[in-house]
Amino acid sequence: MNEFNKFERARIIGARALQLSMDAPLLIKKPENEFNPINLARMEFKKNVIPITIKRD
Repeated sequence: MNEFNKFERARIIGARALQLSMDAPLLIKKPENEFNPINLARMEFKKNVIPITIKRD
């Protein structure tokens, strides 16, 4: 897993949570009784399945 600083992590999770709130497909098995897109995005981030990259200049 790539090492991200706290700002990069926040940006990735926030962008993915927005996608999930707009009915993007979930990339992990949905946990029972979990509907919060931020928590779902965090779970995806921890499993390293979010297809978002960071370009550093």
